[in-house]
Order: sequence, then structure tokens, then C-alpha cells
Amino acid sequence: MRSVVTVSSKYQIVIPKELREALHISPGDQLLAEVMETGEIRLRRRPRSYTQALQGLHKHVWKGVDAVDYVHEERAGWENLK
Repeated sequence: MRSVVTVSSKYQIVIPKELREALHISPGDQLLAEVMETGEIRLRRRPRSYTQALQGLHKHVWKGVDAVDYVHEERAGWENLK
């Protein structure tokens, strides 16, 4: 879904109704704005809880890894740096 928006003299934009409805954006909601390497601007809803938003991120990387053993191995490696 794409829409054209116009920047006002105060550098403000209006999020078109169809986009607001699709994303369930209401007055007072906060959005995160990010400039991408491609020069695009990405807007997304600010998470109410970053902990919940990031929970499970990259869980496939840690599949089958015991966290306690991993930490012990890392700490043992620090001893070798002294």
C-alpha cells in the first residue's frame, strides 16, 4: 500500500487514512522514524514494551545452546586474556 504525502511549511506530514486504519494508528500513538541506508524513511509503531517486542529475536541462533554453559565458557576465555 502506497500513498503520496506532502510536507507542510512546518515540516509535518499527515498519515493518510487508509494507512492509519491498516496500522491501527490512533491520536497519541508514538511512531519510530528511521532513515535507511537506501535513503528511505521507515515509520513504525513504537513498542509499548521493548522487552516483549524483542522477545524471541534470533532464537534460532541459540537453539540447542545451554545459556549457563555458554556463559561459563565465555568467562573461562576471559581468564586466558590476562
